[in-house]
Amino acid sequence: MIMRIHARQLSVLPAIAALVCGFFAANAAEQAPQRVKGQTVSLGIVSEINQTLIADHFSDFVRYVARKLTSASDIEGKVVIAPTPFQLARLMEQKKVDFYMESPYPTYLVNDVHGVAKLMLRRWKGGMAEYRSLIFTKKNGAINRLEDLRGKVLVFEDPESTSGHFLPKHFLTRKGFKFTDKSRFDPYASPTDIGYLFANSQEKVVDWVLTKKAAAGAFSDDDYARLDEKKRSDITILAETERLPRHLLSVRKDFAPALADRLEKILLSMHENDQGRKILKKADDTTKFDLLPEGDAGLRRRLSEIFQSPRKN
Repeated sequence: MIMRIHARQLSVLPAIAALVCGFFAANAAEQAPQRVKGQTVSLGIVSEINQTLIADHFSDFVRYVARKLTSASDIEGKVVIAPTPFQLARLMEQKKVDFYMESPYPTYLVNDVHGVAKLMLRRWKGGMAEYRSLIFTKKNGAINRLEDLRGKVLVFEDPESTSGHFLPKHFLTRKGFKFTDKSRFDPYASPTDIGYLFANSQEKVVDWVLTKKAAAGAFSDDDYARLDEKKRSDITILAETERLPRHLLSVRKDFAPALADRLEKILLSMHENDQGRKILKKADDTTKFDLLPEGDAGLRRRLSEIFQSPRKN
């Protein structure tokens, strides 16, 4: 998902006020030349479904940020929905989106592959700062350790999932395992390769493992926590991957530095007052924002390693 907003308080310095005016003028360049009206701060969100409902969930959040970003009275917050990360990147290039929130893989695509945004903050979604992937199998089955997966089938959630594909695949690749896509014929496949399939839903991942359609599966620790007691008791965890931020907030690369700094301060302090906490809760159950524990460079390095290596297998 995507979002953008940042500015200063009503006592903003003249130099910053001029910068703000210049920034918003760019958004209004195609409008009537006499007078700039209807200036906006835009939050980008990626979704192919329920777009009206999603926009409603984030509208108060964007308005809150817009009010605090600048003293200009005619600035409004706007939610912009993009069906795919690629289309979101295009909107950021066109300066129609200022910032956005997404999980690690879409963030990698927009920020590093398309190069139009940069990491700013970690988003605590549903009270979670980080998550990890779990590789699991049916309890009392034929698989007791990772080595037993050689020549067997592992089911992932979907090709674009961070915790249900990229993270566990990267984890196993680093341990020396090789993969074969079982949905197509591979003349170079080895009998010791791990075959993989996509179930396209977390529920099916679990069902395929429990019905022995697949020897093992992968999902997030958050998915595991939501399983009913019966299913949890029927599976065994074989391995846990490293942790990654659950969600991230990024800002457009050419966003004015003074505004980006102001945006960061607004978001970092939002959970410290009742109004901010209520608005965050409505915004897809956001708890708070905080700084990236390993910094921008460190996290970018890790994301590149995780999201590039699986494609080689």
